[in-house]
Amino acid sequence: MSLQEKVMTEMKAAMKAKDSVALESLRAIKSAILLAKTDKGAGGELSEEDEVKLVQKLVKQRKDSAAIFQEQGREDLAEPELAQVAVIEKFLPEQLTEEEIEKVVVLTIEEIGATGMQEMGRVMGMVTKELAGQADGKTISSIVKAKLSS
Repeated sequence: MSLQEKVMTEMKAAMKAKDSVALESLRAIKSAILLAKTDKGAGGELSEEDEVKLVQKLVKQRKDSAAIFQEQGREDLAEPELAQVAVIEKFLPEQLTEEEIEKVVVLTIEEIGATGMQEMGRVMGMVTKELAGQADGKTISSIVKAKLSS
């Protein structure tokens, strides 16, 4: 079942349950899918990898918004954003723990023989590609920095 079909099924359930947060989140995913499909060069279809990237982008946007609202002391605005994150994350593959990410980072560093921060780009590229959809870039980045600087 494609992401769009899953979203439509969930939307129907959210409408029946009168769950406005879920409905708003699902409509955002549906909108992003339609925009991506109609972009130039998309050809009207999205690969599974593109779908994961799209959902990750939506999650990141909401987390960033919530962080800004929290910095400004606006919990009333941050809470709906975080509620939407919870709904949207259901469409991502199982997320890895920091320990699991760390193992992949260490293996990658050993594999390419990285010795310092100047190799961070290469390590990040390989790890990000390997863990596509299973970990967020910010977490990967912090672990790679820690490992390369020690």
